[in-house]
Parts: sequence; C-alpha cells; structure tokens
Amino acid sequence: MITVPLSALEVAMVQRGARAADTLRDTTEFARRLEELGYLRLWYAEHHHSPAIGAFPPVVLTTHAAALTSSIRLGSGGVLAPNHAPIMLAEQFGTLAALHAGRIDLGMGRGPGTFDDSTARALRRGAGPTTDEEYRDDVSATLRFLVDEVALGPFPEPWLLSSSTAGAALAAELGLPIAFAHHIRPDNTLAALSHYRENFSPSRWCERPRVLICVETVCAETETEAARLAGPMDVVKAGLLKGRGDIAFPTPEEAATHSFTAEEVQALTSFRAQQAHGSPETVAKQLTDLVDVTDADELMLVTPIYALADRLRSYELVKQRVMMPTAS
Repeated sequence: MITVPLSALEVAMVQRGARAADTLRDTTEFARRLEELGYLRLWYAEHHHSPAIGAFPPVVLTTHAAALTSSIRLGSGGVLAPNHAPIMLAEQFGTLAALHAGRIDLGMGRGPGTFDDSTARALRRGAGPTTDEEYRDDVSATLRFLVDEVALGPFPEPWLLSSSTAGAALAAELGLPIAFAHHIRPDNTLAALSHYRENFSPSRWCERPRVLICVETVCAETETEAARLAGPMDVVKAGLLKGRGDIAFPTPEEAATHSFTAEEVQALTSFRAQQAHGSPETVAKQLTDLVDVTDADELMLVTPIYALADRLRSYELVKQRVMMPTAS
C-alpha cells in the first residue's frame, strides 16, 4: 500500500475511427471522475501529428477542465517550452492561476512532441532542434515573465519535466520540482534523481528537492484482463521501437491479433517490469516498490487504455485498493 499522493497524466489517446469531439468528450468526463475519486492533480501532455494521440494544446484542456471542476489541480505535463514564446506561456498560465487560484500547474518539458521532422520545424517556425542553452533560456525566461507579468500572484506552480540526468540538472539548478518520466526512460530514473537531489538549489519556487514520478499503470481485476487492456499501447510502442510514430491506437481485439517480433517482446517485457501492470495486488506491490526505491513525494499514473470506462476503472482500483486509507 502507498501513502504518497496520486495524480494522473492525460495523453488523450484517440480511439480508432473516433472524432476529435469524441476524444475531447472523454477527457472532460475523465477530469470530472478523477476529481470525484480524489486524485491530487491532472496534467495534459503536448503532442502533435500522431494518429494515436490527440493534438490538443494543454492550456486549452486545462482551461476547459478548470471551468468544470472545483478542487483537482490541473495543468501541463508538459507544455514543451521550445514550441512556445516564454512570455505567452507566462501570460496563459498566469491568467489561469488568477482565475483558479491554487489549482494551476505549469509543467515544462523539452521535446518537440512529435516524431515528424516537418511538424517539429513548423512548431519552431523553421528552426532546428533546441540546444541545451536555448532550452535553459526558454525555461528561465518563462519563470522571469511569470514574476514580471503576474507580479504578486497567484502564480501557477512550475515544474520541470525530465527523462534524463541533463533535465534533472536543470531542475536542480533552477530550484524547480521535478516530474520524472519513468514511463518513458525508466533506466534513467535513479541516476537522474540522485543528481537532482545532490545538486538542488532552493528557489522562490521550491525550498527543497521535490520529486514526482510518472509511471505507466494498467490495473484490472485480473492479470489476464490487465494484459488485454495493455495490448493496444504495446502495439504503439512496438512501432516506436522501429522509429515509427504513425501507428494508430488499435482496439484490444485488434491488438490481440498483432504479431510481435522476439526483440519487441523482450523490450516490452523489460519495460513492463519497471511499470505497474496487473491486478490490484500486483500493482500495489509495484507502486510501493517504486516509491521505496525512488523516495518519490508523489506518483502520477499514465494509463493508456482504449476505452474510457476501462481506463477509469483502472484509476478506481488503484485509489480504492492500492492507496493506504487516511485517518478520518
């Protein structure tokens, strides 16, 4: 059983044949239900030009969800700093924080949010990949504009997303809480967090190292059902292993007939062992072990399940049967 707060990452997986309106309707219901379940925060990820993930701007989804909820924290996880002018990020999230005081987070990351080179260049108006120095400048400028534009606040809570030691080093230098993408680069987690904690410099944003771990979590009543629900994302990941970001998100039935190579099976099995997949009992142990080994202050669950009802059930099972009850 775990005692740290639980949050969620919404990546807006698009069901095969669904319209954008269908996916957006699901994200709205998802936010409402997570608030009812008592999750601490819900973040929206930035993606572009993918048949499996909706290209819905985090600031727009945050705005919509904030108007329909009252207590859950909301924000970006993350908005990708190189794709946006720092002053615009500060103005957008500063405005949201003023409208919904104490509920808005600004999680910033580095990647382009797409595997398509032409899309990446379009997002940056023809510029190439951002350098380490440019990324640092973008994040620093966004923080500076927050202070200049928002003045006395309320401020959104800034976080830095990371999947590497380099990102962790920047979070430590700037004194920001870190959201580590264990669901993307689990082999980097421990080294990056060690560097972050050892080199952290307190700031106006964060007085001590603060660690959120994002972990892929698929929970169902049985191990067999959890494996079935994880099947569609396995197909997408197998495509990514080949450098393909154009794989559509299949149904569980379609995924069950997919043929994986021996190398893909090995890679997927290794990855899954570092995440949290299975029955409530299995997921409870995996999440508990992850908290113990990382000393995380918070877990953020990303659950790429095809049907909304199944996805919500996974979050329900974790909250009801994995989370340690609090004293009333």
